[in-house]
Amino acid sequence: METHKAHCLIFPCAAQGHINPMLQFAKRLQHQGTKITLATTKFFFKTLQEVSGSIAVETISDGYDEGANEVPLDTYNAVFQKVGSENLTELILKLKDLGCPVDCIVYDALISWALDVAKSLGLRAAAFFTQSCAVYKIYYHVYAGLLKLPLEESKVEIPGLPPLLASDLPSFFSNYGSYPPIFQMVAYDQMKNIHEADWIFCNTFYKLEEEVIDCTSKILPIKTIGPTIPSMYLDKRLQDDKQYGLSRFMPMTNDCMPWLNERSTSSVVYVSFGSLAELDAEQMEEVAQGLRTSNYYFLWVVRESESNKLPKDFVKETSDRGLFISWCPQLEVLAHKSIGCFITHCGWNSTLEALSLGVPMIGMPQWIDQSTNAKFVVDIWKTGIKAQPDETGIVRRDVIHECISVVMEGEKGQEIRKNADNWKDLARKAFDDGGSSDKNIKDFVSKLIQS
Repeated sequence: METHKAHCLIFPCAAQGHINPMLQFAKRLQHQGTKITLATTKFFFKTLQEVSGSIAVETISDGYDEGANEVPLDTYNAVFQKVGSENLTELILKLKDLGCPVDCIVYDALISWALDVAKSLGLRAAAFFTQSCAVYKIYYHVYAGLLKLPLEESKVEIPGLPPLLASDLPSFFSNYGSYPPIFQMVAYDQMKNIHEADWIFCNTFYKLEEEVIDCTSKILPIKTIGPTIPSMYLDKRLQDDKQYGLSRFMPMTNDCMPWLNERSTSSVVYVSFGSLAELDAEQMEEVAQGLRTSNYYFLWVVRESESNKLPKDFVKETSDRGLFISWCPQLEVLAHKSIGCFITHCGWNSTLEALSLGVPMIGMPQWIDQSTNAKFVVDIWKTGIKAQPDETGIVRRDVIHECISVVMEGEKGQEIRKNADNWKDLARKAFDDGGSSDKNIKDFVSKLIQS
């Protein structure tokens, strides 16, 4: 039987937190001899500040080539499905005419109509979940009617998951009715045809979510292929894989890395709330004053759109201990010896990066899946603590100060650091030769290239 180099079309949602993990998966497939084309929207591609690496990129129209900032999400999704389906089909036919026929579409599970495109063209399709397996188990329970909403109880039990409080669930479930279009996307649209996918991949690793993966596998044929971070921070088998490669933000590497090099081991508090989260001015004030009174060095990523919320003169008054930058090379920062802890929104990519690099976390979840991720960080993986908000939803400065003290000092901080080191080792082992994620990727490629 002859084999051929299969061709995968990678199709993530046009958002930084979705592009990164799917791009890293694409690099792993390419390393195994698979031809890769990544498709994204014309507008998203135009906004990129950094484009590097060996992955070929093609663009399609989503119907809003000049952007869709003021367009309601449900309207955007409807137009994207219609225009995107047509354009994705045209791209696949174009690649075939060029002598590069696509064998499989690896699509972001949120773009569920991509599966319909694949089937209409006789192609195989793999769904890619960019969040944790635990979060997808919750989504599936809602979709299947096993978790009734609005919630009637303050405690929630789902097979394979630890006991959860309502506040530990994704925000559009705990605060039912708060984000109707997103609720529709995650709880119904991405699940309605999932059983028709040829493969289902999840950005996690087996040891990290062993119990929930075993339980979910009885319902869906899910395979773990994470953590999807550049190889040089894990197994180091892809020597040129040191960064993600497609970014909407230009990292201020030359500003932050020399500054970190001057700091001693575990002496810096790193603060970042990701590419989307928006803190209000009151919360920014509380974070600022918590950092001020902690007396530790701190590196705070404040996106340009958020910088006007900083307290007046705070940057100037803390210049001896603090560095403020609009974006940073987060992996390089987290891997630096000077970083003692990470104040994070607990987005899944940031959580996986911190776990993979052995960095203790202080969780300040904002919305979507972040409260669920924080629950696992604190109670299951035990690699951090949660900064508890007050009754108004604000985490106060004294709480932030106390959390920093707990993680950076004392017995509990030492235990958290020990656990973080253990997960760092297990994350690397997932990509060692024969590790769980390494094996799943090789099995996928093997099935793809069978003619």
